[in-house]
This record gives sequence, C-alpha cells and structure tokens, in this order.
Amino acid sequence: MTARLADIAAQAGVSEATVSRVLNGKPGVAAATRESVLAALDVLGYERPVRLRQRSAGLVGLITPELENPIFPALAQVIGQALTRQGYTPVLATQTPGGSTEDELTEMLVDRGVAGIIFVSGLHADTSADMQRYDQLHRQGVPFVLVDGYSPKVRATFISPDDRAAMLLAVTHLASLGHTRIGLALGPKRFVPVLRKIEGFQRAMHEQLGVAPEKSEELIQHSLYTLEGGQAAAGALIERGCTAVVCASDMMALGAIRAARQQGLAVPRDISVVGFDDSTLIAFTDPPLTTIRKPVQSMGQAAVRALLEEIGGTPAPPSEFVFLPELVVRGSTASAHGAGARGGGS
Repeated sequence: MTARLADIAAQAGVSEATVSRVLNGKPGVAAATRESVLAALDVLGYERPVRLRQRSAGLVGLITPELENPIFPALAQVIGQALTRQGYTPVLATQTPGGSTEDELTEMLVDRGVAGIIFVSGLHADTSADMQRYDQLHRQGVPFVLVDGYSPKVRATFISPDDRAAMLLAVTHLASLGHTRIGLALGPKRFVPVLRKIEGFQRAMHEQLGVAPEKSEELIQHSLYTLEGGQAAAGALIERGCTAVVCASDMMALGAIRAARQQGLAVPRDISVVGFDDSTLIAFTDPPLTTIRKPVQSMGQAAVRALLEEIGGTPAPPSEFVFLPELVVRGSTASAHGAGARGGGS
C-alpha cells in the first residue's frame, strides 16, 4: 500500500498524505488536486475506490443503420461526446444485414433501462414502415429523438438537413459551370430524404435550366447508398448523356467516379460529380470530391439537447428542426466544355 501511495503521489506531484486524504474521501483537498490524484490512479492503472467513481446520469441509446458509411460514425461521435459532457453514457447499437433489427435493438435498450434513445436514419424515414412502434415507446415513457427522416404520424422532435436546399446548391453550382444535362443518383424512393431530394432537384432544374419536372424524370436514377449503388446509377445516367451527376451520398459519388472511368471518361474533364455528406477523408480522394456538407456538428448537438430536455421533463412541442447544408467545391466538378464532344452519350 505504501509503495502504491508513493507511486500515485509521484505521478500526481503531491504528498502521500494528500493521496491518502483523497482516497479516503477526507475534506480539505482542493478540487484541482483531487482531480490530479484521480487522474494519476487512472494513468497507473489502479481502480478508483467505488465511492470516488463518477455516477453516470444514465445510459442513452443511439441506433444507426450501419457504420460503413463514414457519415454515421461521424454523427455517433458528435452525439456521444455531447452526451458524455452532460454525464450520460452513450450506448451505440448498429443494425447489421441479417442481424438485429431496429425493433430488436430498441427492445434491448429499453430492457437495459436507458434514459432515452436517439434514432439516426431509422424506420421513421421509411414511408412504408409502421409508425406505431414509436407510439409504443411513448406509452413506455421512453424519451426519443429522430434524426434524418420525418413522419407526421409521430409525435417527436425531428432533426434533419435541408435536402431540398442541398439539391438547389448542387444544381445551381453545376448549371453555373455550363452543365444542362444533370443526373441525380439516390437511394430507394420510399425514404423521406430521397423524396425531398427529388423534389428539390426537380424544382432546381426547372428554376435554373427551365427543365419541366416530367422531363427531369429520366435524369433520376434510384439505387443503393453504396459505392456499387453509385456506380450502377451513374453508369445509367452517363448512358443517358448526363455530363454531371449529383449523388445522395459520398459513397455513391465515389462509385460514380469509378463508373465514369470504366467508360473511359475523366472526372472532372468529361463528367462532373457532386457528393453529399462531406464525410471523413472525402477531401483526399482522387479527385477531391465536391460535395454538400451535412451540418453534422449542429445536428448531433441539437439531437442531444432535445433529448435531454425531454428526459428533464420539458420536451419541445413535436416539430422538425431543419439545418442548412453548404456546398464545398473541390476538384470533381468543372466546366462542361467536354460535353459537346461526347455528343450526349457513350
């Protein structure tokens, strides 16, 4: 014990008597000194005495659809840090193909007595899903917040990026570079963010280029939110003569670049590509990706704030908080001078 006290005292830069006072919970020790001693315990690998361990304010569940798309770990990090700062312990639960469903993960978290749950891109975004599962949570008295998706059938706080504004940013940028045949590659049509992007895209194409909504139908290609999905969708759009492709995720955009190269086209000389999210490392791709930056920081913090207000008994009225994205121009978009040479298809 004496050896241990000496080690801790040396590490913390205080006397052994001070270490002893801290470990025994005695008064008369400055807060900063107490923290130094506790930090020394952690560094040296000693367990803190039970009475000195920080009490958690409770567990908060965070359910994401997957972690392969870098945008989900990015959101999880922001939400996790914001929860930890407030004394909560985040519990990350991820759906996996053929593994746990959102309902199973929700049940598991509720069984563990979580203080609340944040759902990211969950079934609340799927127009074909039964929304009664969220009513069930209300009946169980479990506070929750829904990120990226919206349903008027659910009484909750929703946190979303402005998908319509995002499409206006992308189309305006590409139109200013002389592109007139712009394609949109996105996920399955049943998802709310997809429907909103289509709406924004068609409106922007009409406002910027005079393309009627029915005419822009052939410029929209549904696929999966994966690299392969982006490759398939962009391949089809290039065949239809598009000189630029807006993608609904950065992963899809990387697939679009691959599709262009497979057809012997250079990005951005022959075809421009715009991503969506501005996820980690996207600035370092070849070429660096022009993308719509999702306001991850402000969305994650708002989700935590809304949840903690509900946990605290002062919930905001059911509403959707919409956050503006921004266009980040890099090297995957350029003037459409190569468009004429290609003659509308390849």
